[in-house]
Formats: sequence, C-alpha cells, structure tokens
Amino acid sequence: MNDPMRRTFVATTGLAGLMLATGCASPGGPAAPVSDWQSFAAEDGTTIHYRRWLPAGTPRGVVQVVHGAAEHSGRYDRFAQALVREGYAVYATDHRGHGRTRLRSGQTGDAGPDAWNRMVEDEMALSQRLRAAHPGRRLTLFGHSLGSFMAQDYITRRPELIDALVLSGTSYGPPPPSEFIGALDTAAKANPLGPSEAWANLFKDFNKPFSDKPGFEWLSRDPAEVARYTSDPLAGFAFSNELVRDFFVGLVRLRDPAREAHIPKGLPVLVIQGEKDPVGENLKGTQALLDRLKALGLTRVENHFYPGARHEVLNETNRDEVQRDVIAWLSRNGAG
Repeated sequence: MNDPMRRTFVATTGLAGLMLATGCASPGGPAAPVSDWQSFAAEDGTTIHYRRWLPAGTPRGVVQVVHGAAEHSGRYDRFAQALVREGYAVYATDHRGHGRTRLRSGQTGDAGPDAWNRMVEDEMALSQRLRAAHPGRRLTLFGHSLGSFMAQDYITRRPELIDALVLSGTSYGPPPPSEFIGALDTAAKANPLGPSEAWANLFKDFNKPFSDKPGFEWLSRDPAEVARYTSDPLAGFAFSNELVRDFFVGLVRLRDPAREAHIPKGLPVLVIQGEKDPVGENLKGTQALLDRLKALGLTRVENHFYPGARHEVLNETNRDEVQRDVIAWLSRNGAG
C-alpha cells in the first residue's frame, strides 16, 4: 500500500426473561466474581459470543469493550480484571469473523455480508441487554482501534444507549475517496473471501517506523506483549476483501455531518493514545478527532497522550499508568 492509501486509513479511520435468555447478570450481582462466556442471537440469526467479567455484588458501573481488528475479547482480560477489582462489570463481544464468533466459511476474517453495519448493530444489541441486566448503572463504551471507529459510528446512531465513551488507538479525518472505495469494491466482488492485500500492506506500513521487517512492533514497546500477539492463533489474521471494503464504506458513512450532529453535546468522552501510534498518525489524527468533537459542541472531552507509547496502550510498558487513568476517569463519569 502506498503512502496516500495509508493516510486514507489513518485519517478516516420483560426484564427477568430477557436476562435469563441472554445470560446477563441479575441486578443484584453474583456472590463472588465471575468470568465466563455467554452468547445471544443477532437479528440475522448469527450467534454472537461475548465474555463477561462480574464483580461480587452490584457493580458500580458497566464497561462494554469493543475490541480491535484481528484480535478477540480475551486480549482484554487483564484490563477487565483490573476494572472488576474496582467494582465494575465488564463485557466484550468477539466481533463477527473474530474469536468464537464465526460465519459462513468458519474462518477468521470472514465477517459475512454487510459486516460493518452488523458489527455496530451487534454492539448496540449487547448494550440493550446490559441495560436490562444492570438497571440504574452507568454504561461506558470502550472502543479500541477498529472498535474505536465502530464506537464513533455507534454514537451517531444510538447514543442514548450509553452514558460515557472511551476511545483508544483512534483517529479522525475526511472520508476515503471514491476511487479508493472503488478499488476495494472491485477486489471484494472478484474474490470476496480472499485475503485483502490492501489490509496486509497497511499493517506492514504501520510497522516501518519500528522495524525494517514486517511485524507487529508497532503495537507496543514491550517485546513480551508483541510476542503474545504473534503467538496467539486468534490474532494477526488476514481480513477478507469483503470485510475491508465494508469497513471503509462504513468510514465514509459515519463522517456524514448530519449523522455526527446526533452525538449528544454532554456525552463524556475520554481519548487515550500513544504518541507513536501510527493509527493516530503520531497524534495528528487523534488531535483532529478532539478538534472535531469540540467543533460539534461536545463539552466533556478529555484526553491522555502517552509519550513514546505505540498503538495498544493497554499492553504498553506503562499500562499500569493507563489503567489508573481510565479508572480515575470512570470514577467521575462511569460510576453510579
């Protein structure tokens, strides 16, 4: 992928019955901490698998994690456990074509037709279930990387479902040009389930500032965390041509000013980002997001930028600091 293509990416980038049916917690909470798997049926019949981490007793708040591309909910276990220790309930789906949620071919990277819209809809469906499971508790949406763009889309559709938002490893910019979308559409029509060369090259470009070889050093300064990612059979997989096309089409639509106008002005937003994160263009794209949110009239936007940190701040060498910052912000905006 050439530099203009890379820049295109980084710049756009009944209550009791319902709880029983969806496997969510009862309002009173469990007698001891819980960590397990649950699932629900999406509107199109797809089984969406999700993890939940519950504290003992009634949670002080609920956090819904929306994970990134080519990974899965299990990679957030350390973060979730830290939140549980602070009294929060945590939930995270495996997106379509990720982790345990498989479609059609059964392969990772195959998210099915209209993947972007359906993945965002899955998160809204989970939010509704969490509202039923935890009445009166504040719900915070936490989106990382791909999940952060899904979250940006989410708040233009059903912002009333959440009380606060955290965006990690994110960016903002103009929608991708039509010529770029056309090239992706051509590849998707020719070989919908084939691995996307554009996506693979994008990840290679992300790593160039950190290594002269393809790899995932761009994720973290911690070699052990990079090794965990590369050795994980459910991480780092190829995206299909169809999924990549749907992703970028989603970016075009979410940048519609008429949709952005639906974002509540009083929504509390926290943006956390590594200074050396290529997805945020070393903070250029991240600052553009902050500027855009403020231009839209949002009045409760905060950020933490971490010097030297890369893409996955929750897996960085200063991850304890990042967790403390998020927990402190949640205590002001996500509890109650």
